[in-house]
Amino acid sequence: MKKGLVRKDVAATMLVSLTILAACGDDAASGNGNGDSENGGDFEELDYPSTVTIGTASQGGTYYIWGGALSNLLEEHLDVTSNVEVTGGPVHNIQLLGAGDAHLGMTTEGPLFEGYYGEGDWADDPYEDIRVIFPMYTTPFHWWSLENTGVTSIAEHEGERVGVGPAGGTPGEYNPQIYEALGIETADQVQAGANDMTSQMLDGQLDHIGFSAGIPIAAVTEIEAQASINIYGIDGEEREQVKETLPYFNDFVIPEDTYDQLEGDLETIGMYNFGVVQKETNEEFVYDLVKAYHENIDQMISAHVSAEEAEDPEAILLNKEYPMHAGAIRYYEEIGVDLPEELYPEEYERE
Repeated sequence: MKKGLVRKDVAATMLVSLTILAACGDDAASGNGNGDSENGGDFEELDYPSTVTIGTASQGGTYYIWGGALSNLLEEHLDVTSNVEVTGGPVHNIQLLGAGDAHLGMTTEGPLFEGYYGEGDWADDPYEDIRVIFPMYTTPFHWWSLENTGVTSIAEHEGERVGVGPAGGTPGEYNPQIYEALGIETADQVQAGANDMTSQMLDGQLDHIGFSAGIPIAAVTEIEAQASINIYGIDGEEREQVKETLPYFNDFVIPEDTYDQLEGDLETIGMYNFGVVQKETNEEFVYDLVKAYHENIDQMISAHVSAEEAEDPEAILLNKEYPMHAGAIRYYEEIGVDLPEELYPEEYERE
């Protein structure tokens, strides 16, 4: 059910052009239930795959680390190999899933909203076949500048050259919208991955950087080992103004011990992340994947501490409106999670 969200027009997002070679088994229907048009499906369910392509984001960000961890999980517990691909991030992942060039992706709630409802400038048509399968973590937005600049707030980015993140990624898509919501006019907004932006800052090519990923962000940890930086978020009236314009943002606190150079807990904003597939994805595969994911969540946590937010399977209930895949629904029902009606897609056949 679509919520009435207040939106602003945003500039068209430059998308990373990236060709991904992938194999997800034969495209023939497996004929095992939910692909039957008589059950409201009207689509062909794919066979159980032997290999999949995982859409992540730029190197130096949390998605890329998660992609490697999911790849290990798939191979160890499902005997499924995978290609972990560098992509532009959530927006790009949704597009790749829709085109059949990726088979498992990760996305924050903002791009999920814009894609599913066709609200984003990057979405020519709604991506109505995308399905949520598991919860991940909150992506907080934070910014950093070299300490010698004296900058400690996003308002001071007025007229400055800033790095906003990769095209198609959560920061690259929403940092410009945050500046617009707050009426901040920067001199230039550079779209690049976290590692590239860090190198540019150290070389004097960028004044400030804004990024969002599961914490701690590797690029921040690396730069604070080389230079003194100020790390800051958004709070107070600025935060309320952003949330009023972009309602899929939530309050978030980055704990003091996340980075060495934080001097206290950091107030800011964030979005939640979900694992997603297309509805044609094999139901048994999705069930096995989600089951292995939750039963081996310690394996994900060891790869990146952000996975602690998914330790309780009921974290899936942070998804309040986007339809889930039938295989995921079967798992959560089996373990007693009471899913709201809005999460059941039209192709799901109730017993």
